Amino acid sequence: MNPDEAKAMILDIGQRMYSKEWVASNDGNISVKLDADRVLVTPTRQSKGYMTAGMLSIVDRQGHVLEGTYQPTSELKMHLKIYEMRPDVNAVVHAHPPFATSFAVAGIPLDRYILAEAVFELGKVPIAPYATPSTDELTDSFVGLLSEHDCFLLKNHGATTMGIDLMTAYYKMESLEHLAKIMNYASSLGKMDEIPQDKVRVLEGMRQKYGIHGRQPKSTV
Repeated sequence: MNPDEAKAMILDIGQRMYSKEWVASNDGNISVKLDADRVLVTPTRQSKGYMTAGMLSIVDRQGHVLEGTYQPTSELKMHLKIYEMRPDVNAVVHAHPPFATSFAVAGIPLDRYILAEAVFELGKVPIAPYATPSTDELTDSFVGLLSEHDCFLLKNHGATTMGIDLMTAYYKMESLEHLAKIMNYASSLGKMDEIPQDKVRVLEGMRQKYGIHGRQPKSTV
């Protein structure tokens, strides 16, 4: 991917995340693969709503800085582990959207098929066990989820989504937060009807037809 285009897209996504209050202060991080060997990442300790292109860094797949003067995100290990385990993934978004993060704090996975669009885009969203941010413990906590999930919650932390490109990863986060919001509202009404099993399978089968990339977990309904 062209570095200048990638930088512009990361700045746009960072501003969107900040304006939607998915991140506060200096929270959140974004990355994209420029090619097989280089990754463009956001800086640590900088607001995602006020980044400039000069704050972004290019690192190699081992995390060494190739270009840039700002220190890369402290969550760089998480991004690099995802790229290592999922060659089909080219972009990763991490944020703390309030509704999805509330489910992560409560220890409730987003694993009920209640919205057709969420079945289509996300599948079931699991929770990785709590682990200290920016450590190997964190990468170990979610590695077992990567083979069948393009998004997951981090216990008492936030959410991570991935995709074939930056906008796909971002839109998955948007879909995730929307699902969490609807589940929260439905729970407050005391009732949550799920989509029938046969209809879920139809939705799962439509993904390829409409060119939706990424893993779709096997239905357990």
